[in-house]
Amino acid sequence: MDMTLPLITAPVRRLGTADLQWALGQGWADFKAKRGDLILLPFIYPLVGLLASVFAFNGRLFPLIFPLAGGFALVGPIAAAGFYELARRREAGIDANWWHFLDPLKGRSRLPIAALTAMLLVIFLAWMAAAQAIYTNTLGVLNPATPDDFLRDLFSTGPGLAMIVLGNIIGALFAVATLAVAAFSFPMVVDKGTDPIEAIATSVRVFRSNPATMLGWGIRVAAILLLAALPLFIGLMIALPVLGYATWHLYTRAVAR
Repeated sequence: MDMTLPLITAPVRRLGTADLQWALGQGWADFKAKRGDLILLPFIYPLVGLLASVFAFNGRLFPLIFPLAGGFALVGPIAAAGFYELARRREAGIDANWWHFLDPLKGRSRLPIAALTAMLLVIFLAWMAAAQAIYTNTLGVLNPATPDDFLRDLFSTGPGLAMIVLGNIIGALFAVATLAVAAFSFPMVVDKGTDPIEAIATSVRVFRSNPATMLGWGIRVAAILLLAALPLFIGLMIALPVLGYATWHLYTRAVAR
């Protein structure tokens, strides 16, 4: 007799474009209310991005600058966990000072967040390995010696165009997979200390129930992060907290609590 217990996930709701706009509006409202307390915490994220870019400009590592920049979006939910906690506390009408940013790393959420973080790091490393393989088998055959050679060959040669097409297709698959498993799993473990498998399954169910809306959310997030990253990543000091808060509010619409 099969004694395996079925996986129980929280009920999920239908989402629409209006929910996305509402969540972004709530995220902006939270940011305006708490921006002073968090001015140093979001600085960590753009600093890491800036250092990674400087490192990638070092000769032969230059081809990895674009995968690295894109890869930061894959691990964004890790950095946003503290903002989920602050939004949760503000929503509940309880004290929400800057030191509560680190609360998800303590108590019942600590181990589930560690497990989800490990999952995203594996996805990030897999993406970097895939990006390296794409480069090696396309533009890498031309062996561009300098960043200028790389950019010229990227847009003016067959291998360069093949790298762009393959990179975007495979990168999109990684992004969609990450969106499905991580969009609501992190907010859920912050909210309830839920088992990470249950949280991932719930997040995937939201995606499957709302594929068009969730893809629209992913596009919005990607566009905001791209615009924020253009001025040497400094815009992420605003974008990351706003998106973190907004994701929390979208989670409250998507998952029955």
